[in-house]
Amino acid sequence: MNTRYESLLPEIEQAIARDKAEGRFGKRAFAEENALRRRPDRDKNTLLRPAFVRDCDKILHLPVYNRYNDKTQVFSFYQNDDLSRRGLHVQLVSRIARNIGRLLGLNVDLIEAMALGHDLGHTPFGHAGERILDALYRDRTGRRFCHNVHSVRVLDGMYRRNLTLQTLDGILCHNGEWEQQEYRPVAAMDFAELERRMEACYTAGEAAFDQLVPATLEACVVRVSDMIAYLGKDRQDAMTAHLLPDLSVFSDSAIGTQNARMINNLIVDVVNNSYGKDYLQLSETSFAALRTAKAENYRLIYHNPVAEALYDQTVTPMFAELYERLLADVRQGRRASPVFAHHIEPLRQSAAFYDETADYGQEDPDRIVVDYLAGMTDSYFLALHAYLFPHSPHRVNLHSYFEDLA
Repeated sequence: MNTRYESLLPEIEQAIARDKAEGRFGKRAFAEENALRRRPDRDKNTLLRPAFVRDCDKILHLPVYNRYNDKTQVFSFYQNDDLSRRGLHVQLVSRIARNIGRLLGLNVDLIEAMALGHDLGHTPFGHAGERILDALYRDRTGRRFCHNVHSVRVLDGMYRRNLTLQTLDGILCHNGEWEQQEYRPVAAMDFAELERRMEACYTAGEAAFDQLVPATLEACVVRVSDMIAYLGKDRQDAMTAHLLPDLSVFSDSAIGTQNARMINNLIVDVVNNSYGKDYLQLSETSFAALRTAKAENYRLIYHNPVAEALYDQTVTPMFAELYERLLADVRQGRRASPVFAHHIEPLRQSAAFYDETADYGQEDPDRIVVDYLAGMTDSYFLALHAYLFPHSPHRVNLHSYFEDLA
């Protein structure tokens, strides 16, 4: 368990210094002047507010950005402020990705925009909530739910913020659940292709998710950084939650087992193997170690039988109860329902401020309900369920702040 902190190869450091001195550094960065928007007449790229700085600002000021801090990363059932929430994960992805991008001479503002927005479409209760909502949506409509696709829908379809195609593409393709040794961006795309890819994900599910390839090197960086950010941090959280005794349960490897070493060593490996190339690459040794580390996280943390039983026996029926009730409220136009007061009306007002053609609420009722459920924080979900179903037998009992003192 004493894997050392690796360093950049001397020849890579020399190449970076030489390229900077000779004006070649940053040649592969995506240029702001090439950014594309649905409405090019608005949000123009300027010296004061470059294209991707605008995107960062738009994301940060969204109401749904606030909700990151009460959405589960992995551990849903704990009153413990030291456990990561999705807001911290997003910051970690941004920090790691900007560090890699800085060393590779890429556009760090574009990287930041992608990282900040990449999980806006995530459900309450993390990936378990995502699986539950996907199953409900599929059973009723045949269509699929995936958080990365929904993140684009939030920004581009629901709030109509006129973000750049490049930021939206990176968000769509960010999914860190599919690791690769090489990340090769595809040729430039347009909004019609973005919409085609999203529709394929809604209809084909995993077969389409697996085919998503980023259009920029910056998006490739965010995709690999998503994995780097959660692998070691989730291990820290598992020990904080007393799910694991220590790191000895994990295999020691080239990237280490502890969060700081894993982050350092994977960043170093990516830069050592990618600098000067038009794609990202991991060494065979580090890629094998990453795959092993991820598989062990799934076995020891994500598929914990106690947590899975609670999701199956309690959270799943709570989702189903809410889905049916809210769907009936939308179909029958019950204006006093929370789905109107807390979701449809505020979203109409917010979207219309940016796009006078926006008229949210005319969509298919199932889609409106999925939008609402996906946008909830864990706390709001539990409070809404208690409000609408005060006599339901399904309740989540959180691990108390003070249970270790009992």
